[in-house]
Amino acid sequence: MNKMRKLMFTLLLVTAAAVGANAQLLYRISGNGLSQDSYIVGTFHIAPVSFADSISGVYDALNNTEQVCGELDMTEMMNPEKLMNMQKAMMLGDGATLSTLLNEEQLAKLNSTLNKLMGADLTNPMVKMQLDNITPAALETQLSLLMALKHSPDFDMTNPFDGYFQKLAQQEGKPVKGLETLDFQTETLYKGTSMERQMERLMCLCDNYDYMYMLAERLAKAYYTQNLDSIKEVMDEKLNTSCDATDEENDRLIYNRNRNWLAQMPMIMKQKPTFFAVGAAHLVGEKGVIEGLRKAGYTVTGVK
Repeated sequence: MNKMRKLMFTLLLVTAAAVGANAQLLYRISGNGLSQDSYIVGTFHIAPVSFADSISGVYDALNNTEQVCGELDMTEMMNPEKLMNMQKAMMLGDGATLSTLLNEEQLAKLNSTLNKLMGADLTNPMVKMQLDNITPAALETQLSLLMALKHSPDFDMTNPFDGYFQKLAQQEGKPVKGLETLDFQTETLYKGTSMERQMERLMCLCDNYDYMYMLAERLAKAYYTQNLDSIKEVMDEKLNTSCDATDEENDRLIYNRNRNWLAQMPMIMKQKPTFFAVGAAHLVGEKGVIEGLRKAGYTVTGVK
């Protein structure tokens, strides 16, 4: 996807040839002083938990490690105060609404997109009550999620894929960690971007709906065929317009987070052999976690 689309769909993965060296999602981390191997698996946040059965070696990796570490300790999602902070960050506030922020042409484009994805738009009182008061950034995230869900119909919101590995660990009495906090993710996703830029990004999704829908399909296919090279290929596409993300936006959503995780992982692995589960899009490329671990002296190999 172009860099702007990467901002959207990396939220979901924030995921060579069809049969190649990177046709797997699970990797073993060894060497560099580790007494026992750790593992890292790339996730797709809206994959059904049954997909874990298709990842070769994943349950052995869980059994052979002593703790699970995700992007987030999912128990934070049960914290009312933190959830309230996220909800507040997603709201426009001060009586503002999307209907008043967007001009007539922009509102027509948004309503067209809403009808395609939801079968209703802001002229519907229920939809207006739910969506008219949220920020353009929050709505962009919601629309990207709805688009991706078209290609993952078996997703169970009550049993998220990332939380599945943490749940299995808890059942075995193993500790669960998070590489970042819900407050940090709230700041990353919903703050730090001007309202003008948020509206521009929202309109980019609306203006390029068919292409975005096709990219969501390609990204889901790449993940479900466990093809990291194809995920990287989709991420690297560009429109060469203002819809492309800036370097600052890419750093905030992806690369700074990768660097933060790579700074934490050595100590976590040294303490206990660890099963890491993070979005697959964070694994790929020169600035990805896999390459970062190799540069730090670890041996990282795909598990077949």
